[in-house]
Amino acid sequence: MSERWARTILSAYRMAGAAVYPLVGGYIAWRSTKGKEEAGRRRERYGFTRIARPRGPLVWMHAASVGETNAVIPLVERIVGYGIGVVMTTGTVTSARVVRERFGDRVIHQYVPLDLKPTVNRFLSHWSPDLAIIAESEIWPMTILELGARRVPQVLVNGRLSDRSFAAWKKRSYLAEALMENLAHVVAQSEEDGARFAALGARPVTVSGNLKVDTDPPQADPEKLAALAKDVAGRPTWAAISTHDGEEEIAADVHLLLKARHAGILTIIVPRHPDRADTLEAMFSAKGLTTARQSRGDRVSPATDILFGDTIGDMGLYLRLTEIAFVGRSLEAEGGQNPIEPAMLDTAVLSGRNVQNFREAYHQLIERGGARLVNDREMLAGAVNFLLNNEGKRREMMAAGRATVDEMRGALAATLRALEPYIQPLIVKARLEDGSGRR
Repeated sequence: MSERWARTILSAYRMAGAAVYPLVGGYIAWRSTKGKEEAGRRRERYGFTRIARPRGPLVWMHAASVGETNAVIPLVERIVGYGIGVVMTTGTVTSARVVRERFGDRVIHQYVPLDLKPTVNRFLSHWSPDLAIIAESEIWPMTILELGARRVPQVLVNGRLSDRSFAAWKKRSYLAEALMENLAHVVAQSEEDGARFAALGARPVTVSGNLKVDTDPPQADPEKLAALAKDVAGRPTWAAISTHDGEEEIAADVHLLLKARHAGILTIIVPRHPDRADTLEAMFSAKGLTTARQSRGDRVSPATDILFGDTIGDMGLYLRLTEIAFVGRSLEAEGGQNPIEPAMLDTAVLSGRNVQNFREAYHQLIERGGARLVNDREMLAGAVNFLLNNEGKRREMMAAGRATVDEMRGALAATLRALEPYIQPLIVKARLEDGSGRR
């Protein structure tokens, strides 16, 4: 009965997608006006392309946004190194820029087609991938079903299911099973994630660890870093990064609490969504704080209270200016943000307690002394104050965080082992078709 019900729902989803297909143009156009789509490439969202499919085996790699894209970069590098073509899709303008900057013309970038039957079919008919690799938790019903119908192996890598997503899928377990049965393999981030995918019907499931641990630390423009480091030199600093609504105000209040105790203190605030920058700057000003906005190239003067990191792709820059970082979406929102990057860059990590989406990473960091959790703004102010006053303890946390990250490495090797049955035939095929005369 449940299997029949799942088929009914998926059939209704397919028909609903076909019905709304003629109407989505206005939505994509609206996103383009907001800078969320590249105007000249909107047709890619409908599965159209001007790029010819390359000869030989081709892997479709999908990563939704910047975090997922950065996580799979080493994996893509390996696949390209085997002589296998890669068409990589992402869903955001920023992640598209990351792919372009990292790979150039070694990888074909496309915007991911909308999860509608006409667009997915058009995309798959053109690219005809031999293997589809999906990062983290991108479960799109129509895409999964159409790949399954074409018998294209689908592997989910760096798989993660948040508490909320798992609860939602559990309520519709019959639907989850109907989709999961199309996946050839799930490579999960943690034992808990693996158990969750298995409970939803995925087979087989292996655990690799987090691919983000096997990436390089976020880089920084040398000239920007040198200029800012010179302006900041000698000042006590701390950062609030990947903040969500409400947490920037908490960081500003913490700055005011610390200002009386630490002369010249500079607070670096990096919101997760910089499009709120004007509103946040007004809020800082209303509190009497002087702000330097990175997007405007404002100079950090001795009177600057807040260095406002309202740019994308500069996290490596901001984290290199401090030794203390509060990681947001953990006090005023739920789920948390990834603490791996600050830990990689020798930073003592602080966070609120709502870190469900990165539970395993925080567990290991806390257990080894590289991170601490706080309950509210007062406790956050106290923790930052303590670390500013105690260099020895601060450096212990920094070293513990870096050591924890080093111990967590190995996800790339584990993922490649899981992918070997799917990649090895493509390596052979690529060698036979490389034009070297060995065919």
